[in-house]
Amino acid sequence: MLLRIPQALNPEELAHVRQLVTGAAWGDGRATAGDQSARVKNNEQLPEELPAAQEARHIVSVALARNPMFVTGALPKTVYPPLFNRYAAKANAFGDHIDNAVRTHAATARHVRTDISCTLFLSDPSSYDGGELVVQDTYGEQRIKFDAGDLVMYPGTSVHRVEPVTRGERLACFFWIESMVRRDDQRRLLYEMDMAILALRRAGGDTAETVKLTGCYHNLLRMWAEV
Repeated sequence: MLLRIPQALNPEELAHVRQLVTGAAWGDGRATAGDQSARVKNNEQLPEELPAAQEARHIVSVALARNPMFVTGALPKTVYPPLFNRYAAKANAFGDHIDNAVRTHAATARHVRTDISCTLFLSDPSSYDGGELVVQDTYGEQRIKFDAGDLVMYPGTSVHRVEPVTRGERLACFFWIESMVRRDDQRRLLYEMDMAILALRRAGGDTAETVKLTGCYHNLLRMWAEV
């Protein structure tokens, strides 16, 4: 499932995060890449230990936790602490790759299975040329360049890349999610069911039918969730 979360950051949060990361000292993006990814990765990344990175990470984490669309779509069990990257000048692209199946956070030694990959766009799309996130999966090739503050979630099993940035700079936040529901098709079914239930409740309130459907949702989640 490829899912767009509009305005995952509100304008104030977006401005604050951009201010923090723009003025920080960037490092080589290959520092956190696996062997195959490092061969095609050419961008910059904000070192995790920087105070600016830690403050920006906190802002993003709080915003995601309160977003019902994110929670429903991801059903997060563990979220890898958000990271930040920049594509500009000669460090401007990331070739085809698949994210590592498991990421281990250096500071905590905690393992996260990468069921879902996430990119949170921080730059206005009109401020740079190129830089599309290209995701290949069973639904075909998707070219993604969302508004600043928008988040895209897609299966960690997908081959993806970032096209070269030929003007300006592309700032983004990225991270991975280990979901309570490992299978993408099951998460999709649960997400669509939950969205339909919410629409029915808005239209007609809590009827006997919506209560039964809500029970079906939670019984499916009970069958599939790993907690």
